[in-house]
Amino acid sequence: MTAPSDQTGGPRPAARTVLISGAGVAGPALAHLLGRHGLRPTVVEVAPALRPGGQAVDFRGATQLHVLRRMGILDELHRGRTGGSPMTFVDAGGRELLHLPAEFAGGDIEVLRGDLSRILYEASLARGAEYLFGDSTTSLTETATGVDVTFRHASPRTFDLVIGADGLHSNVRRLAFGPDADHVTHLGHYAATWSLPNHPDLGLDLRPGTGSIGHNTPGRLASVAADHTDPARARAFLVFASPELAYDRHDAEAHKRLLRGAFAGLPWKVDHLLDSLGTADDLYFDSISRADSPVWSAGRIALLGDAACGATIGGMGTGTAVLGAYVLAGELSRSPGDHRAAFSRYESLLRAYAQDRQKGGGRTGRFLAPSSKLGLRLRNTLLGRRRVLTWMLQAAKDATALTLPDYPDHPANSPSKQLH
Repeated sequence: MTAPSDQTGGPRPAARTVLISGAGVAGPALAHLLGRHGLRPTVVEVAPALRPGGQAVDFRGATQLHVLRRMGILDELHRGRTGGSPMTFVDAGGRELLHLPAEFAGGDIEVLRGDLSRILYEASLARGAEYLFGDSTTSLTETATGVDVTFRHASPRTFDLVIGADGLHSNVRRLAFGPDADHVTHLGHYAATWSLPNHPDLGLDLRPGTGSIGHNTPGRLASVAADHTDPARARAFLVFASPELAYDRHDAEAHKRLLRGAFAGLPWKVDHLLDSLGTADDLYFDSISRADSPVWSAGRIALLGDAACGATIGGMGTGTAVLGAYVLAGELSRSPGDHRAAFSRYESLLRAYAQDRQKGGGRTGRFLAPSSKLGLRLRNTLLGRRRVLTWMLQAAKDATALTLPDYPDHPANSPSKQLH
């Protein structure tokens, strides 16, 4: 049998296989884009299925919207948009102190993280992606021709490349680059969210689209909002300042004890929120931290999204992850025989941009839960001025601008143009 040939008349190499760890946002985005460039992605995800719902995430600025359009998902994201998430801060008696409009947190498009993940997942399936749910990698051994991978459940396999798109506490990064302690920096706060009944006992008018209502004491924020998809449900969101704590990241009961200890005795609706923890089965709890990997690749293994350069909240991580997937897939398509060159160009194009966006993560805790009464008054006073708020919104949008190559779907097409 004659080997297939490319447009230059030479033999066309077999499609490269790529293992992607993580089926949140970055992983399915990369799987979709790799499929468009003729590669064969497999995504492994420790959860038994896609995680539905979750917090809202946003995209903002012309560069991010253009990439979403190139990916073919912009129209569907528009159809599923939440409309934004206004934020209202009140005193202990419920009197409004500060109201921030939907666009403050919602950018140009805001969607639920679960909806975004589903849209990317379905798009990647249409491009031939394979998914291994309820599993994880246990070892990565690089050879001259690939990476030998063992899994917790699946049989061992060999892939041409491995990408860690598995978040701030990346398993791939741990296996290939070292433990969290070498890469993750605590930024002084912890955050938690969970769902609860939107019950009249709350005494709040929580409806989809009205956003969150929150109360601060120094170093603490307790807030709650109606669920975007189910008016009978609400979501609590708590933030508190703390030095780094020692606890099991996978022990939900330990997380609940820490939250009860941090918020015990606070006024407003805090007791009701804490009481709902008893039946919460979807609690998310983590430090507000920053991930800094000195290099984003080594040999045949690379990092993407929060695994490479992320922040828990406020670092524009979702938009950066999708841009990163676009660039990584595009650079691999440009260098079908040289993954090292592709990884190097990918990091060169994205690192400074991602690090600049990441700085917002260091400010998030201080913004949501200022450490003093004076800090609370200053935040409420400054952001209550429309001119200051308008400037901040424009600055956030301007900060997302980036010049990127315009990668064709097929590597043999004409040379890339530039987009802004």
